[in-house]
Amino acid sequence: MRSNFFSASRSRVTLSIKNGFTLVETIVGIVVLSIAFSVLTTLIYPVVEHSADQLHQIRAAELGQSMLNEIQGRSFDENSDRSGGVVRCGESGVTCSSVMGNEEGGDRALFDDVDDYNNFTFSGENIENSLGTKLGDLYLGYTVNVSVCNDGNYDGACSSGSSDISTAKLITVTITTPTGFDIVFSTYRANF
Repeated sequence: MRSNFFSASRSRVTLSIKNGFTLVETIVGIVVLSIAFSVLTTLIYPVVEHSADQLHQIRAAELGQSMLNEIQGRSFDENSDRSGGVVRCGESGVTCSSVMGNEEGGDRALFDDVDDYNNFTFSGENIENSLGTKLGDLYLGYTVNVSVCNDGNYDGACSSGSSDISTAKLITVTITTPTGFDIVFSTYRANF
């Protein structure tokens, strides 16, 4: 009789097994996923940042080369011939101007010699090409700084009060990207 009792009570009790995750398993899974995502994010973020730097460097190179081309197209000095080569300062009784700066009152359209660009700065929406076309949408966040100095011995250093003002001028264009990286372009404009 005993054996019938156990078998009868077992048949009435049904064990229900449910499939799913326990609370502990769910929390462990969330922790593992968050660690994996944080590792993945720290690996990918620097790569994304460097890819943007390359774009900024290309745009800065375009802008810097454009400024150098514009400045190189001007005459060497205020007293030099605008057509180039016929009248040079420092020769035939023509003295070179000792003023290293803008004699035209700040109007870029009137810049006629290299040293007019000394201490010339523009940025953001004020960036424009030599024809006056606004380029601020393309170069938003960029800054352009130009410096010009006499460097007759071609050593790359601007010496204030240099006695040789008729040989060469060092033109330095510094482009600052939106990420704060400075890219420097330099060239010489010789007296010819």
